[in-house]
Amino acid sequence: MLEYKKHTGSWAWILHRVTGLGLTVYILVHIIALMTLLKGEAAFNEEMALFRTSVFLFFEWFLGSLVMFHALNGIRIAMIDLGSGARYHKQILVFVYILGIVMIAGMGYLIFGNV
Repeated sequence: MLEYKKHTGSWAWILHRVTGLGLTVYILVHIIALMTLLKGEAAFNEEMALFRTSVFLFFEWFLGSLVMFHALNGIRIAMIDLGSGARYHKQILVFVYILGIVMIAGMGYLIFGNV
């Protein structure tokens, strides 16, 4: 039976697409949230107070995680496509994962360290 086996590059491709979709959804939500500016300063300040709650701080951290992985993986893809990175794509992917985890943990410390 024919079966496609996913390898590290396949998972990176899937994650890149999923994070891209997540960022697209965020842009739409962000635009809708900014529409409260049309309702005046008080409504906007009330909404901003809601965004400072711990639930929204978690979503902010999660959004940052999406951005970081998508950006780092995009750089990896550009290196593979434009240079001789195809030879080293597995090592570059491991570096992207390690750097991404370190950056995401650091961002978590900055966001949640003062809460």
